[in-house]
Amino acid sequence: MAQGYFITGTDTEIGKTHSAVKLVQHLQAQGKRVLAMKPVASGCDILPDGSWHNDDVARLVAATGQTDLDLMNPYRFVPPVSPHIAARQAGVEIDLALIADHYQRLAAQADVVLVEGAGGWLAPLSDRYRMQELAQRLQLPVILVVGMRLGCINHALLTAQAIQAAGCQLAGWVANRVVPSQLAYADNLATLQQYLGEPLLELPFEG
Repeated sequence: MAQGYFITGTDTEIGKTHSAVKLVQHLQAQGKRVLAMKPVASGCDILPDGSWHNDDVARLVAATGQTDLDLMNPYRFVPPVSPHIAARQAGVEIDLALIADHYQRLAAQADVVLVEGAGGWLAPLSDRYRMQELAQRLQLPVILVVGMRLGCINHALLTAQAIQAAGCQLAGWVANRVVPSQLAYADNLATLQQYLGEPLLELPFEG
């Protein structure tokens, strides 16, 4: 059975997919067969041929070469809103058991499976479940993506605290530079390292 990781972030639009792709490439360079999963994707387009397109899913597909999109992305919604709102509008109940089944099927085919959440750690999936409950159901260690910008220390430490309070392992974190120049970047990074420890993957700004 594959090793798996759940990728969450301090917020939305802080580079979870970008970080996941870099992690896929890093693991592939070690000779590992890596697959990815994006259980829930909002902000999808329906193409003229009736197929679906989501930028995050497309980037993961390009990195891993996966062809079974239904397996890697069982829930997809058109509105670019929180998953629980998009699901409610679509009349869909997100089923954690179904996601867990898809994960197990992917894990049987790979050395490592990276599962990318949507939004942040406590982003709701329904009236009952949040991303936290999904990570708990999958029993995966967590990689935290920190968008390096003003305010990131507070967001990162609150998220790390919530991950650990949920009984999940914080396996590592990514310092993703989301702005071209952050004042006192090195000092911010050192402070985060003091609290979050290692391992750390630093990613440069890519405008």
